[in-house]
Amino acid sequence: MRSYRPKRVGEMIFRELAMRLRTEVKDDRVGDISITRVEVNRDLSRATIFFLPLGGGAVTDDIEDGLVEAAKQLRGPIGRELRLRHAPELVFVEDTEHDKALRVASLLDQIANERGEGRE
Repeated sequence: MRSYRPKRVGEMIFRELAMRLRTEVKDDRVGDISITRVEVNRDLSRATIFFLPLGGGAVTDDIEDGLVEAAKQLRGPIGRELRLRHAPELVFVEDTEHDKALRVASLLDQIANERGEGRE
């Protein structure tokens, strides 16, 4: 039987993180990111938070260090807010799916132009 609880918990963590990163984390290194999605493993012990830097810049060591500190600061409050027995470990990972999607769109445009069709 398939459980949908990890997906629901991921959605709740997404909402909580979006709010708490704006209101509670005062670290300037973390201010310029956008959370794209959250994936939680089956036993709810780890939440992988995918993010992108705002403005499309590169992920710097400062941003990564700030997110590590934010994860330590937010793990407990998020676990308590969601009423989880054990708060999941928060792991921030740069989202590379966006870059892949742009690459595919670019290749499709190139193919369409070579065929003389052009996409609109």
